[in-house]
Amino acid sequence: MLLPKDKNGCPYLLLAPMEGVGDRTFRKGIATIGGFDEAVRDFLRVPSNAHVKSLAREYNANEIAPIPLAAQIMGSDPDLMAEMAIEMQSRGAKRIDLNCGCPSNRVTGRGAGSSLLKEPDFLHEIAKAMCKAVGIPVTIKMRSGYDDISLFKENLIAAQESGARYITLHPRTKIDGYGPPARWDLIAEAKSILKIPVVGNGDILTVQHALDMLKQTACDALMIGRGSVINPFIFHQIRAHFANKPYVPKWSDLKHYLDVFYADIDADMPTRGKVNKLKQLMSFLFKANQSLLEKREAILTSQHKCPAAFMAFAVELLEQGWQQYP
Repeated sequence: MLLPKDKNGCPYLLLAPMEGVGDRTFRKGIATIGGFDEAVRDFLRVPSNAHVKSLAREYNANEIAPIPLAAQIMGSDPDLMAEMAIEMQSRGAKRIDLNCGCPSNRVTGRGAGSSLLKEPDFLHEIAKAMCKAVGIPVTIKMRSGYDDISLFKENLIAAQESGARYITLHPRTKIDGYGPPARWDLIAEAKSILKIPVVGNGDILTVQHALDMLKQTACDALMIGRGSVINPFIFHQIRAHFANKPYVPKWSDLKHYLDVFYADIDADMPTRGKVNKLKQLMSFLFKANQSLLEKREAILTSQHKCPAAFMAFAVELLEQGWQQYP
């Protein structure tokens, strides 16, 4: 499966799935800014008692159209995962991603997510069942290991031999969580081992980070998560570098993104939950430059209890500290 570069040689750019952060509200907001080729939905967990058809309704292929939205599923029952893949395909998914990376204990304790990295043969069985069940590409997002990287090569080969079209590698182990720096050398190693494409993921917060990853790993494409929450213009900035053209983010674009995000928050969510959701987003945005970082504590400790009042307060501070994003 090819991951095409654009006319200026910019690699294929993907918006990462991010549990708790990268939900529908975030995707709809950042889609107004755009710049990425494809997004991946946060995972749908397929438990052993799953009613597949009901669960599949949570996926909407046209959520951020015309930008494609791949489906991501996670589970430990090969038959149910194959059945879920079929449902995703029937709902318009152009690609289905197998989650082998979630480090949450409530997930791994049930044999899903990054726990699949303990047993390469089982990873292979699940991925192969999915690949055989559908006619669209099946891909795998994985970490470098569970406790350590002792099975790193075995997991890569298992993924490739299952029929997966490409892998996305987040080079931290389950035990690492999101703590230590991502080991980009493992992305380079994966490239040297595999015949299928490798998407690099982890610690891309700036354009220079993106360029460094491409140079150090020779990966085929880039997936950006946290960096896009801090700086939603990062995809355009990467493209601008390859086009050798300036790109200056506009405050009006960021304000529109925030308006869409705010408008899409679930109306049934408790008021406190809405404020916390807005705080979460702002806590990332206020890391974008030094001027904003100095105001971040005021955001985190705000006592506003009304979502609209908090939003007005935060947007005013954000505009005051606005500078061109790095």
